[in-house]
Amino acid sequence: MITPTPYDALPAGLLAELEAGGLDPRAVHDHVLQALAEDVPTEDVTSVATIAADARAVGDFGAREAGTVAGLGIAALVFHLVLGDDVEVSDRLPDGTRVRPGDVVMRVAGPARGLLTAERTALNYASHLSGVATATAAWVDALEGTGAQVLDTRKTLPTYRALQKYAVRCGGGRNHRGSLSDRAMVKDNHVVAAGGVVPAYRAVRAAYPDLRVEVEVTDLDQLRELVEAGCEEVLLDNMSTATMAEAVRLVDRMGASGRVALEASGGLTFDRAREVAATGVDFISVGALTHSVDVFDLGLDLHEE
Repeated sequence: MITPTPYDALPAGLLAELEAGGLDPRAVHDHVLQALAEDVPTEDVTSVATIAADARAVGDFGAREAGTVAGLGIAALVFHLVLGDDVEVSDRLPDGTRVRPGDVVMRVAGPARGLLTAERTALNYASHLSGVATATAAWVDALEGTGAQVLDTRKTLPTYRALQKYAVRCGGGRNHRGSLSDRAMVKDNHVVAAGGVVPAYRAVRAAYPDLRVEVEVTDLDQLRELVEAGCEEVLLDNMSTATMAEAVRLVDRMGASGRVALEASGGLTFDRAREVAATGVDFISVGALTHSVDVFDLGLDLHEE
């Protein structure tokens, strides 16, 4: 069974780096502890049986494809939790760095048993979060020069939201709301319950006057009503490219350009990214950045120290 390094004994610089990236270091620490407990409930039986207790090694984390890395600081935290001061982490690239196949993104050195015990948990974090960052960067590149920005959604893996949203930022994207509490998002079912888009908007505005409120619309009539009511953030749901372009023109004609932000969402594919951005919408939200992203191909190659 792993005896994890106490929180206060972890490298202060690493914890400060996580915090500077918008993460809660204590929450990340606790998340990693759960992952390690899941992977090593007693001991790493294979490494104990095959590797001498005093054997030491060096491991290179290598990119096996082109992309954008994220979560390397969390991977480093895994090794420090397992090995404490007996591990040296070096040559770690900053999260958000674009890499090519064969690039070494991080190096670890220490007891061989411990390195292999920590390997999979570290790779799980770094590979998944680098996958999110890589997908986000591809969307950012596709939208370059259009003025539109890519947003994530709440379609995240349970308990991974803060980490996945961090990876979106590493890829150059922007975060939408982080929870149901930090921003109001009026969707179709709320509209039905309230009796229309404007009553729903006004109900939220009255209940939470200081909160940002965004309302989902499915047609231009709803958009017109909301702009007249003073709504400043509108989500265009499952609209055709032509209808979204008309929505932008409608906002311009109503003199609300620059005041009303339009977000495109629903049924958007990467192949449509550029044409949707060209309509003039401000944001494109993409659930696929987090709910069905491919993992990034990272590997650990171990050799003698």
